[in-house]
Amino acid sequence: MTSLYDHAGGDEALHRLEELFYSKALADPVLRPLFPKRQPHHVRNLTWFTAESFGGPDRFTRELGFDHLIRVHRGLNITDEQRQRFADLYLESLDEAGLPKDEPFRRAIQEHIDFGTHVAQQNSQAKTEADLHPLREVPHWTWEGDND
Repeated sequence: MTSLYDHAGGDEALHRLEELFYSKALADPVLRPLFPKRQPHHVRNLTWFTAESFGGPDRFTRELGFDHLIRVHRGLNITDEQRQRFADLYLESLDEAGLPKDEPFRRAIQEHIDFGTHVAQQNSQAKTEADLHPLREVPHWTWEGDND
C-alpha cells in the first residue's frame, strides 16, 4: 500500500502545506503566543517531521531527534483553544496546499493532528519529566493510524 507520504505528494507537497500552515499560525491572534515570530528553519522542521511520520525519509530523527520536539514545546502551556486552532488551521491548509481530498487520507491526517496536538499540549504543560507524554520517537502514521 502507498504510504501517506507518497499519497500526499512527497516533500514538495508537504513543504507547501507546512508553509501555508505556518503563515496562518504566525498571523493568528490565538496562536501568536506560540508563534511570536518567523523562525528560519521552522517550515523545514515541520516538513521533516510530517514526512517521517507519514513514511518518508527519517531526516527529523537523524538531524534533530525527538528530544528537540519535546524541548521546543516545554513551557508553552498550550491551551485547549490554541490546540483546537492549530488543528483547524492545519486542516484548512490541506485544501489550499492541494493535498488529496479522499476520505481515507483526510481521516488519517485528522487522527494524526489530533494525536500530535494532544502530545504537544501535554508536553507543553509538563512540570516534571514524569508529566511528559511517553512518546519518545517520531510516530509512524499509516492509513490505520499510529503504528508505534
